[in-house]
Amino acid sequence: MKIVNHLLQGDESRKVTAGETPNKGGTYKPGLPDTIIIHFTAGRDAKSAIKTLTDPAVKASAHLVVGRDGSVTQLVPFDTIAWHAGKSAWEGRTGLNDFSIGIEIDNAGRLDKQGDKFFSWFGREYAQADVFAGVHRNESVSTFWHRYQEQDIDIVREICSLLIKAYPIKQILGHEEIAPGRKTDPGPAFPLDKFREKLLAADRNETDPPAPVVVKPLGSGIVTASTLNIRRDPSPAAPQAADALPRGAAVKILARKPGWLYVSAECKGWVSEEFVKEE
Repeated sequence: MKIVNHLLQGDESRKVTAGETPNKGGTYKPGLPDTIIIHFTAGRDAKSAIKTLTDPAVKASAHLVVGRDGSVTQLVPFDTIAWHAGKSAWEGRTGLNDFSIGIEIDNAGRLDKQGDKFFSWFGREYAQADVFAGVHRNESVSTFWHRYQEQDIDIVREICSLLIKAYPIKQILGHEEIAPGRKTDPGPAFPLDKFREKLLAADRNETDPPAPVVVKPLGSGIVTASTLNIRRDPSPAAPQAADALPRGAAVKILARKPGWLYVSAECKGWVSEEFVKEE
């Protein structure tokens, strides 16, 4: 695949279908988009998702829909704002539609266990092999989710790689991260942290300075946000060093920079000073 004039083009191995939706805004401001948002459709299939996202009454869309059959449908050019994020916020910015490309993956989302069977919200039964048990990053109890196919993850990875090369992409986020409590996609069945770390780390400058060497902690603190990203560098655009830290996590403070703390928890990395209560 390749991107030409802000449109994804297929090749011999991957067909890309062009779609059209009225649910979109104008073009991005200069220097944007700089973010990719990953979603699941929470529907029956890609066809039904496309029907919904092209309905003017719904007022929602996405740039791409990736089907479980390997299909890719583009509804909005990559230089144009799609209405996929809704009410959202991330590290001081609100309304992520204005900054991001939205990718929808055909996936039913959370499943309900009834006896020894698993059902989606729309009543479809799923085989055990298609069920993933895991704890959502914004929750504390394990629940059941529709498993993603490796093929789907690979397709999205290839698309994201192309987007990173074509646009100033600095971060890849889940809808669940920019709208916690309102959205749960792409959910724990999608390996979001490893997925983005591999993609964004590959784009890092190998000459970046190493993390500071610290002899002893400067103090300690407790995470006050529901989840707190821990990053390789003191920047909201830096790749994550590990999974986000949960509320209440204890950290040792090893170094400081304006607005940032270099901390040690299960790993070491930079976190926003705003969301750590020092002890």
